Amino acid sequence: MKATWIGRLAGGITGVIAGGAALGVAELFAAFTGGAQASPVIAVGSAGITLTPEWLKEVAIRHFGTNDKLVLLISLGTAIGVLAVVIGIVARRHLTAGLAGFGALGVLGALAAVTRPAGGWTAVIPSIAGGLAGMVALALLVRAMTRASLAERVEEPQGADRRNLLLIGAGAVVVGGASGLGGNLLLGRKNVDAARKAVQLPGPASRAKAVPAGAQIRVPGMTPFVTPNPDFYRVDTALTLPQVSPHDWMLRIHGMVDHPVELSFDDLLKQPMLERDITLSCVSNQVGGRYAGNARWLGASLPALLRQAGVRSGADQVLSRSTDGFTISTPIETIMDGRDSLLAVGMNGEALPVAHGFPARMIVPGLYGYVSATKWVVDLKVTRFATDKAYWTKRGYSEQAPIKTLSRIDVPRSFARVKAGRVPVAGTAWAQHRGIDVVEVRVDGGPWRRAQLAPVPGTDTWRQWVLEWDATPGSHRLEVRATDGTGAVQPQKRVPVIPNGATGWHSVAVTVT
Repeated sequence: MKATWIGRLAGGITGVIAGGAALGVAELFAAFTGGAQASPVIAVGSAGITLTPEWLKEVAIRHFGTNDKLVLLISLGTAIGVLAVVIGIVARRHLTAGLAGFGALGVLGALAAVTRPAGGWTAVIPSIAGGLAGMVALALLVRAMTRASLAERVEEPQGADRRNLLLIGAGAVVVGGASGLGGNLLLGRKNVDAARKAVQLPGPASRAKAVPAGAQIRVPGMTPFVTPNPDFYRVDTALTLPQVSPHDWMLRIHGMVDHPVELSFDDLLKQPMLERDITLSCVSNQVGGRYAGNARWLGASLPALLRQAGVRSGADQVLSRSTDGFTISTPIETIMDGRDSLLAVGMNGEALPVAHGFPARMIVPGLYGYVSATKWVVDLKVTRFATDKAYWTKRGYSEQAPIKTLSRIDVPRSFARVKAGRVPVAGTAWAQHRGIDVVEVRVDGGPWRRAQLAPVPGTDTWRQWVLEWDATPGSHRLEVRATDGTGAVQPQKRVPVIPNGATGWHSVAVTVT
């Protein structure tokens, strides 16, 4: 029994070493071919995101937030480790089966890479090379282990066989580690942070209105009116951030247009720039959620660019595509109705952060991000909804997705303990492009009381509010609702995120001492 257990342990270690060599070699080859997107782990993970049911994605976002991709990578790495252990144990008795296991993993990675929207035929090379490296390492390790085991059984000197096994194992570890490190270093050279920092943004031809004094409610713990770039929410399907050099970036406007347009990044910066304060929010945002942020954006007028191309009669959507193949569909009527739709290059006074779409992204105020806010955008196809479907609309989300009126209690937090007396209840409400006219708060189902609204520069930003509450000892439930600029009151009934955004009143439970 002990010998069997030791043998399985040795086989498992063999599989892990061979698997490490496979991943390291694959990473090195990825640096010379398809970049990070061709790495087997990233390719399989990205394919997994595409194939994951929408309800499961929502669960992941709800529970892990912006760490959902990290959780996916950790889970994928754990699964690969377990498979490598199993393959090693099997290969100790049936080498052919073990080799087939690594071969199958290589083929799986290759298929995942080549079927990605931005994948070319070279994207298969890292996975194939990694699979072959794993097979070679496994074969050498198993044969060396077998020779050492036979020498032990016939009571022959084992020194040379054990040294050979250790040397092969150490060699596989070195090859895997060095290849992986080298691949990461080479991929790191493709990082565009330096190019981003070198971008000189032009001054705006049309400046944003000044943010009014008092737009920020001065209550401890209150959300900032302007969201700092590092704190701005990020929700997308990119497992690794696309690294797009502004020197290589090109935007194509085509489809149902009179004059197809191609713009380099320098061409885009020569366009008249608009500076605007706009709040973005994600359709994944639950009632009371944090997937909303407000920033000062700088960009070219998207309607002006479309007019340069000449939109033909009958077109009703712009199908935008990011550099990694992700697509978004936006109603042309909404883009062109007079709102400040942008092809943005700047965010809060600096070039767009890579995580938020550098070199350029779309922004259409009043629409959820999944139909308006393409990051790393490289292609605008003027077309029809009946002809082309975007990523999320193929998965059951609505084509039309105006942002719903939402309000949120930011202070006090749910389950907070506060002292009896005057307690400020404060929060944020938004109904982009309609604006917020009224916010009301009630305690324990009592009468609604109007909160004091902070001034805002326009209807495209969120609005802060505050109410002074005479808190009495005990447990209490606070609720909030808002009325938008059209007079429509935020609905009480909670509905899920799918197909076009959540609704419902936000509430918090607090204890007063």
